Amino acid sequence: MSSAFELERAYDEHAQALFSYLLNLSRDEQDTRDALQEVFVKLAKHPELLAQARDERALLIRLAHNMTIDLMRRRGARARSHVRFGAEQISPFAPSADPDEQAFRNNLGNALGDLPPEQRAVVHLKLWEGLTFEQIAEVLEIPPNTAASRYRYGLDKLRSLLRPLYEEIK
Repeated sequence: MSSAFELERAYDEHAQALFSYLLNLSRDEQDTRDALQEVFVKLAKHPELLAQARDERALLIRLAHNMTIDLMRRRGARARSHVRFGAEQISPFAPSADPDEQAFRNNLGNALGDLPPEQRAVVHLKLWEGLTFEQIAEVLEIPPNTAASRYRYGLDKLRSLLRPLYEEIK
């Protein structure tokens, strides 16, 4: 098969999940779009990366993660001004017509935004992508025990942040 076809197939199969993951990581829609574009431009320039990948999904998540971290570092000054001026939280969840469900999604999105990026990345990959700690470790290039502890600390923080909401609906 042609490399253009493989690139198109990879985009069709993985772009939506990558976008969701990167939006959760970067909390900025434009940075997410830029990083995702950079991933597929890199693959277009180097089709052998995709062809030689042992685990295509892991490769794409790792490339996307690294592109986003690099982009966030390059745009650090902009991120600091967003924080300083109270940048709006972006939710990785689709809107809901049900007001209670929308309130829960907003609270969960805000709680995720309060996690450190390292914990947020692991929590997202575990809960929404269904990766194992070994796969997460490979994607993020960290030890599996570090992935597991970031997940545990992230869940603990989410529980404490969401406890008031839980208490309210009990």
